Amino acid sequence: MSRGYLLSLPALVLFAGLLILPLGLTLVLSFNVFDYQVGVKADEWTLAHYLSLFSDSYFYEIFWRTFWISALVTLLCVVIGVPEAYILSRMGTPWRSIFLILILTPLLISVVVRAFGWSLLLGADGLVNQVIHYLGGRPVKLLYTPFAVIIALVHVMLPFMIIPVWTSLQKLDPSAEQAALSLGASQATVMRRIVLPQVMPGVLSGTLIVFGLAASSFAIPGLLGGRRLKMVATVVYDQYLSELNWPMGATIAVVLLLVNLLIMLSWNRMVEGRYKKSLGV
Repeated sequence: MSRGYLLSLPALVLFAGLLILPLGLTLVLSFNVFDYQVGVKADEWTLAHYLSLFSDSYFYEIFWRTFWISALVTLLCVVIGVPEAYILSRMGTPWRSIFLILILTPLLISVVVRAFGWSLLLGADGLVNQVIHYLGGRPVKLLYTPFAVIIALVHVMLPFMIIPVWTSLQKLDPSAEQAALSLGASQATVMRRIVLPQVMPGVLSGTLIVFGLAASSFAIPGLLGGRRLKMVATVVYDQYLSELNWPMGATIAVVLLLVNLLIMLSWNRMVEGRYKKSLGV
């Protein structure tokens, strides 16, 4: 037993140094007093930042926008990613490898570069509005809207949904589907009673990853949402680098983390419960 702990000690030290310590320092910073004249007062403590956060409707609006956009992005990734992963799992060689590479290739490109690409497509003189104008329509404001943020986040997050679902499908025995079909079950019944329960762990993992990344995303909302369409991560950025109010930025970051954890743990418990119930566990 002691040997096992000794072998895991380097990983534990790395985990503590790169995650636990920064989070702890951020939590401590959120209680420090801030003065615009002298900056952060490390030896003075206050709850004013938390009181300001929970009493200002502006922050409620920011958090609400962040979470409904993240939830919608997650839902769209499920609707698009699960069928795509199913089709991918049923492909033969070499098409499976080719399409898997196509799905993973965007991950090699910076999110900032992809955001600029979407800004070129959705801008006032972008390709989308050029097509609308060519078809006789009037230009539509797409950039700096929730639509631009959502479509770009779906594009960025979709691989994180497809891969876990595809991995779960690799464990599914095709003979179970064939047996159900041979006994008279429809394709829809097979998908609902056999395939979907088996891939729920992958769907659960994908939704948790996508929601967490979307809720804390900075580059996409910052570049495609603009100054008016703020999300929590962009507000944290503003507090740190524009207002120089580090304690307030830390407070917002801590609350985002806690609310994110609460939502994700609740979702995990609910889906796991239904998954076990569907399997009769």
